[in-house]
Amino acid sequence: MRQKRVFLFILAALAILLMTMPFMVSINDFLTKTVEKLGWYLWIQKAVVPWEVRLVGVMLKPLRIDFIAHPEGFTANGTYAKLSWNCIGWQSLVLFFLTLPLGFQGGKYTFLSKMEAILIGILGTFLVNLLRIAFTVVLLVVSRALFAIVFHDYLAALMTVMWLIVFWWLSYNFVLEEASEDEN
Repeated sequence: MRQKRVFLFILAALAILLMTMPFMVSINDFLTKTVEKLGWYLWIQKAVVPWEVRLVGVMLKPLRIDFIAHPEGFTANGTYAKLSWNCIGWQSLVLFFLTLPLGFQGGKYTFLSKMEAILIGILGTFLVNLLRIAFTVVLLVVSRALFAIVFHDYLAALMTVMWLIVFWWLSYNFVLEEASEDEN
């Protein structure tokens, strides 16, 4: 029953996300500029973005895309694109952490299995975000920029929701172990 609540929560979050997405996309640029004026993003932009851009380049290497990493973006087959702190997937990580209390609620799981699930979730969320960025780059290179923008702004959120469904299914079926009475 508790597994069903987690999946219902994720699907409800998806429904809310889809309903509010036009509004969110409309104000995202305004919010990004506001946060940038406050300077809260600088450490992410300077430390995380260049590292993530290089990882995306490694993922694209087998596809023979001419990829050059820059501190604040990349050039792929001659097309430059900025990778902002706002594009690296921090929202996916927040959504992942929001599902944890509900996912662990009501179950008496061992501490170690909870930690394993959290580690798998963090690593999986990071990998999904790298795949999302890499797919956006592929779209940018092989099609019109409009397709990359639509994917980035609208469809990429679906990847996070699909990942969360897969994550919780894997966790309930293969990772989380019920604690015995003496472990409580």
